[in-house]
Amino acid sequence: MLIETPYKEGDTISLKLASGEEIVARLDKEEQDVLVLTKPLVLIAQGEGLGLAPFMFSVSPDSKFNMRLSAVSCIVKTEGEIAKQYTAQTTGIQMV
Repeated sequence: MLIETPYKEGDTISLKLASGEEIVARLDKEEQDVLVLTKPLVLIAQGEGLGLAPFMFSVSPDSKFNMRLSAVSCIVKTEGEIAKQYTAQTTGIQMV
């Protein structure tokens, strides 16, 4: 049986919101009823496969976002390939 380590601060995590959107972000910290996220991106379907787009266009991409846990239906550590794509898009660093 495989035991998966839960996500922790500093991890790239995926969130499924109650609205149906899927978000990929860096977890800054988890508080009582709020997740503090850095650089959240929304998962979108493109002609070539999956892509990532800004979660909000009206704020600085470097802002910290407070996501209420009541708006989240699921939180998991992001799968490797999507996490690499997220890192490349948010930092410019290509992961191998």
